[in-house]
Amino acid sequence: MYKIKLIPDNTSIPFMKFRMLAFAISSLLIIASAAIFFSVGLNKGIDFEGGILIEVGMKDAPDIAAMRGSLGDLGLGQVALQTFGSDNDILIRVQRQAGEAKAQEVAVDLIKKQLASDFGEGISYRRVEFVGPTVSQELVWTAIEAVAVAVFAMLIYIWLRFEWHYSVGAVLALVHDVALTIGMFAVTGIEFNLASVAAILTIVGYSINDTVVVYDRIRENFRRFKKLAVSDLIDLSINETLTRTTMTSFTTLLALAALYIFGGEVIRGFATAMIFGIVVGTYSSIFVASPILLHIGLTHRSEEEDGFKASGQAEVEAERKG
Repeated sequence: MYKIKLIPDNTSIPFMKFRMLAFAISSLLIIASAAIFFSVGLNKGIDFEGGILIEVGMKDAPDIAAMRGSLGDLGLGQVALQTFGSDNDILIRVQRQAGEAKAQEVAVDLIKKQLASDFGEGISYRRVEFVGPTVSQELVWTAIEAVAVAVFAMLIYIWLRFEWHYSVGAVLALVHDVALTIGMFAVTGIEFNLASVAAILTIVGYSINDTVVVYDRIRENFRRFKKLAVSDLIDLSINETLTRTTMTSFTTLLALAALYIFGGEVIRGFATAMIFGIVVGTYSSIFVASPILLHIGLTHRSEEEDGFKASGQAEVEAERKG
């Protein structure tokens, strides 16, 4: 039976020769992402900025452009419209109005009157919500805490499973992936909301899984090739896992592409972030997480000093042979 392979078996790509170029590219991208983030900022959605959210059901699919123009003329500031589930269901987002709850209620009344004037009867209001500044600020800090806790948990997990060299490499790769993903949001202007935070957390999980696969092979090869240079050993390990890495990324991207194309406007930002994150996560597993091991002193000796793990590995190998 013929098998589809994106990468042939027994590749011998010298990844470590390109590590300094990869470090330079990654450093420039991180600096650029930070600069754009602090100068331009994120296009924060209602979850983080606060504002009014109205879900409207209509008999017939409206002209979104005309509807956006009509509501934009009300002088309420930024108004964003998108279909929600079907062409007849519209999600209206309006920026937070100056003043307390009364000011938000006035804005909602203006929108309802304008919609009634434009479309007549048959409009159903399925949801009217207001996110205040206090709640939105709490969500910002909760989102930051969620990402920070996830990265810290990965640090402890890798440290316990391998040793400190691997945990440092994995966490630096995760910071790299998160920084570039946030930079992507700042550059593209895609709305940053709670779904975006979910995308970042998913990217963290995917990236660490990919990195652990490579690290497992590196550790296994340290046991097998006692005299092989560390740079050559890392190259060998990456090449041996390259087919698995590329096929996993490819199949994941196929599912995300379907979400992006057919999922509608509501989920498109999430799908875009995930597609970008999968590509960056795959790149970082090869060109960031693995090469860092060379620069933080991982050697055959540091592996051999880990007697408990070495003996445990020996027992596993003995059981396999038995």
